[in-house]
Formats: sequence, structure tokens, C-alpha cells
Amino acid sequence: MFRYTVSAEFATDAMAAEWLHWLKDGHIDDVLAAGATSAEIVRLDDAVTAFEVRYVFPDRATYRHYEANHAPQLQAEGLERFPESSGVQYDRSTGEIEATFPSS
Repeated sequence: MFRYTVSAEFATDAMAAEWLHWLKDGHIDDVLAAGATSAEIVRLDDAVTAFEVRYVFPDRATYRHYEANHAPQLQAEGLERFPESSGVQYDRSTGEIEATFPSS
């Protein structure tokens, strides 16, 4: 399995709330329809308002297909609605899942 994580940190709680609504009201569904098998939103424990959205893809090839064919449009939509100039900071990371516990 392969993990794609998007981290977002917000300057205001209002912007974070709007972003969460957008995620839950369709964006995550779009990523799932494009190949992810699951997603979770994690509110990070910190002094700032920050989240991680963790997507799982069945394998790197499926993620690469998503990255080439779906991600550009979905990321552009997100950046149009929530640009970095509005105080949002994004970070992305990817990696193979070595193991999960408990194992099935």
C-alpha cells in the first residue's frame, strides 16, 4: 500500500473550518474516486490550526496514475479556493506503507 499525505496549516480558524467543509463536501470523494482506497483527516495537536489528510492507495502505480491524471486539477481547485497567499501553508509527502498493526 502507498500513502499520500497533505499537511495544511491555517492562519485563522475560520479558514480552517471552510477548508474542512470543502474536504468533507466532495474533495475527498474526488480523490477516492480517482484511486485512493481510504482517507482520514487528522487535526494535529499544536499551537496552530493544522491538519493532515492521509490518503491510502493500493500501490505506487495507482498513486502515479492519480498524480498524473487527477491531482493537477484537484490541487488547482484547492489552491484557487485556499491560496497560500491567504495564510495557508501546504506540505505533501508520499511513501510505501511498510506494515500496519494489528496485521490482518
